[in-house]
Amino acid sequence: MSEIKASPSVRARANAAGIDLDARARALGRTTLGHEDLAAEGPSDAAAPAAPAPVASDATRYWDVDHAQYGPVTHEPMSRIAQAAARNLAAAQALIPAVTHHDHARTDRIEALRTAWKDEGRARGVKLTALAFHVVALSRCLRDFPRFNASLTPDGETLVLKNYVHVGIAVDTAYGLIVPVIREADRKGLWAIAAEIADLAGRAQARKIRPDEMGGASMTISNLGGIGGAGFTPIVNPPEVAILGLTRTETATEWIDGGPAPVARVPLDLSYDHRVINGADAARFLRTYAGYLEEPRRLLI
Repeated sequence: MSEIKASPSVRARANAAGIDLDARARALGRTTLGHEDLAAEGPSDAAAPAAPAPVASDATRYWDVDHAQYGPVTHEPMSRIAQAAARNLAAAQALIPAVTHHDHARTDRIEALRTAWKDEGRARGVKLTALAFHVVALSRCLRDFPRFNASLTPDGETLVLKNYVHVGIAVDTAYGLIVPVIREADRKGLWAIAAEIADLAGRAQARKIRPDEMGGASMTISNLGGIGGAGFTPIVNPPEVAILGLTRTETATEWIDGGPAPVARVPLDLSYDHRVINGADAARFLRTYAGYLEEPRRLLI
């Protein structure tokens, strides 16, 4: 096996606990280890809280198969983060009656501002990404539509309305999906949010996100714009009641000032818990959201 990759703090903790990192890496089938791999509980569980798996049925026999009987296979153990996320997402898909509403918003004015403020960004040492505008727009919408900033109690009888706005940012890492949270997003300015996004995403990739920096989001943004796609149906992350999906900005033709013109616009995919939110509210939510993006200077007030 290649040399084990672990931070000095992980090595110190393993040494204090008498844990053989080489043996642990072999058991997990990986060459990179983090704090969550040294104990039964860790940041991986905080990143995606364990949820009860759907009730087993006869259907499970269809994937309980010895695939080796059909040809060569290789077994790759899933990281703890991936396992916890899988349990949570399976439960969400089984228990939440989710619907996805699709819309789009023009982004030409956002891009104009980003270009105009490029020098200021260099001076601040902050890259002003489109995602920062999305976080600010979402935080405004969560104040405008309180039912989206809520959670349903497990018995389905009470809606818990939140008096804070925390926005989760899904980050794709080599060891699983991590969702760090921007706290009090509605109280922070655009530049502060841009800096925090960069910090959280960088530390998520480096496995340096603390457990207290995850969980408790009002709503999550899943952004695939840097990869591609024209739309998708994100799975609601319980106990949240909605999630916003973003894909790559596209060029479309719209009728402007009496003639066709090319415009840049971003696809918006809003999945929501239909027990709490109805379709008309979802449509209004995304129209309001699109309005903030199309008039971004309103976000600076």
